[in-house]
Amino acid sequence: MARESNRLSAAKVAKLTAPGRYADGGNLWLQISANGGKSWLLRYMRGGKARHAGLGPLSTVSLAEARNRAQKARLLLLDGIDPIDERNARLAAAKAEAASQVTFKQAAERYVAAYRDSWKNEKHAAQWPSSLARYAYPSFGDLSVSKVETRHVLQAIEPIWLTKTETAARVRGRIEQVLDWATVRSMRRGENPARWRGHLDKILPQRSKVAKVKHHAAMPYDALPTFMARLRAMQFVSAHALELTILCATRTNETIGATWSEFDLEAKVWTIPAERMKADKEHRIPLAARAVEILSALPRIGGEAFVFPGARAGRPLSNMAMLELLRGMDDSASYTVHGFRSSFRDWAGERTNYAREVIESALAHQLKDKAEAAYARGDLLAKRRRLMDAWGAYCTHEAIGSVVNFRGADSVSRQTIGAEITTRRR
Repeated sequence: MARESNRLSAAKVAKLTAPGRYADGGNLWLQISANGGKSWLLRYMRGGKARHAGLGPLSTVSLAEARNRAQKARLLLLDGIDPIDERNARLAAAKAEAASQVTFKQAAERYVAAYRDSWKNEKHAAQWPSSLARYAYPSFGDLSVSKVETRHVLQAIEPIWLTKTETAARVRGRIEQVLDWATVRSMRRGENPARWRGHLDKILPQRSKVAKVKHHAAMPYDALPTFMARLRAMQFVSAHALELTILCATRTNETIGATWSEFDLEAKVWTIPAERMKADKEHRIPLAARAVEILSALPRIGGEAFVFPGARAGRPLSNMAMLELLRGMDDSASYTVHGFRSSFRDWAGERTNYAREVIESALAHQLKDKAEAAYARGDLLAKRRRLMDAWGAYCTHEAIGSVVNFRGADSVSRQTIGAEITTRRR
């Protein structure tokens, strides 16, 4: 009678070379792959289905060790435990244990490294690690990321919640994102202790109750024509940049990052690529006459060269240059560069009859109503050209004290700049 177990020998195992499976008995098999690799396999039935548990390669697991491993697996089966499931659970536990040794600081550093290239704003990219280093790390930076709890988060943000509410809110949000990332990476389990809604909002007062939202200080549009005249008289790069920023209602980074390849002065259009826009969507800006005049007077080095170069070669103007210029002007020191977008919005809303979507499109704002946005696929360039021409005319004294008034349901498309002007009573 043939032996039911221990059919193989070490010598026979060494001699076998043909691909296939060779039984040792007790459902233990030697498996030889097409490329000659040898490994051990235990075959068993589970829930009416055949399963195959790998027991290791012959180069590491000898015949005797394979029989020992097979016996342990059979004992598990006898107790109703699937050997494959047991091994997977064991590996997962070991992985979780290793992951739990990662500190919050290490997790945060890995998160920042992973996302830094996707952050367009250099200031934002710098604030991320610096804010965590100042407020979060002292409380729980060296603590395992798997052990961070609500009390740790509160230790970081509660002391500054009433005095530096905006900063505290941003730190909380960054902690939440790091912990979410760590959860997805299997470094921790359970609810996020930095979550606001339904959690920390039951402990800390609402931001709006303890700190009023401070908008960027905006210059009243009535003061703009005189201010723009002063800018035109200045021969600084920052003054030219600020004047163009106001005329185009752009953000600081959009202006200082502009390259000559983005401008078509003949068509009077500035096309900012999607990767430089806050909403990741290409933005075309109709250039008013004064904007074209500014650009035409600037030295043009090359297509990819910055329109407003900085002090360092190959770098654009500093993002603080225009703000520093404002601070140096006594009567304008309290204003911000971003605030001029509000000046434009106030002027367009109060002094013209342009439709809201035209004005918002000029500011590169996305429509909040998703259904409306789904149908509004054009960028209203023709209508925005008339709007920006009117704005340019206003800023250069050509329409001071006037209301741009359009009649009819589609009058915007029928009116020319300067037509239908109603002089405001003083």
